[in-house]
Amino acid sequence: MIRIRGIMWITLLVSAPLFSDEVTSFAYRDDLDPSLVRSGYEWLTKESKALQDDEFENPGWLWVEHGRQLFVSDSGESSCASCHQTSDSMFSSSATRFPRWSDSQQTLINLEGQINQCRELRMARGSLALESPEMLSLTAFISQLARGQPVNVPLTEEVKPFWQAGRDYFFRRKGQMNLACSQCHDERAGQRLRGDLISQGHPNGFPLYRYEWQSLGSLHRRLQDCDAGIRAEPQALGSEIYLSVELYLAWRARGLTLESPAIRR
Repeated sequence: MIRIRGIMWITLLVSAPLFSDEVTSFAYRDDLDPSLVRSGYEWLTKESKALQDDEFENPGWLWVEHGRQLFVSDSGESSCASCHQTSDSMFSSSATRFPRWSDSQQTLINLEGQINQCRELRMARGSLALESPEMLSLTAFISQLARGQPVNVPLTEEVKPFWQAGRDYFFRRKGQMNLACSQCHDERAGQRLRGDLISQGHPNGFPLYRYEWQSLGSLHRRLQDCDAGIRAEPQALGSEIYLSVELYLAWRARGLTLESPAIRR
């Protein structure tokens, strides 16, 4: 079965053009004019845009509501609300500043890492598994509190080595198909890959609901899918390299507003 699928995949590549120039592409450089940076929302169909915009129809809000409940009362003696109130001004923008440097851990952490750090150090609770319903719900809830605020990750001296590692990964060819992230999301953004429009690959909608998954998912899950799609070895969720890629992508998307829970194909 695997061999047959492989043959079918090769046949598809030979029999049909992989990319189409039907839509104008946008080259991307690190110094690209911010006015040319476009959210994945702009590549959606009008039906998908309407679904994302409707809080009653967008399935991602189910995770947001669950996250709200976990934030206030997390089946234990302490919860996030024991220290934080969602009315605090910090929550109107905190999700826009991840990944960031953690002084206590002396490394780069994302929002998931911050949640687990709080649980372990301040709440004496166990960490949540990445991609678990609880983690996705909490990240969705906290992210939507900053919905509409621009991505603004601080590129401090401590995180610059991670930024460079993430940038290198984005531009490096890898896998059996010998492709780099930049070849799709820089060189061919706006073109078609079979029936789909290729976006610029910005992370401002995560965690988001993806039709392919029929569920909410994190950016790291999407990175795993992309690596698997080019026949490269996917990295572990929460790995240092994916954290570095997340930092580079967030920096690359600076100025775009947070949309979580977004809808994507």
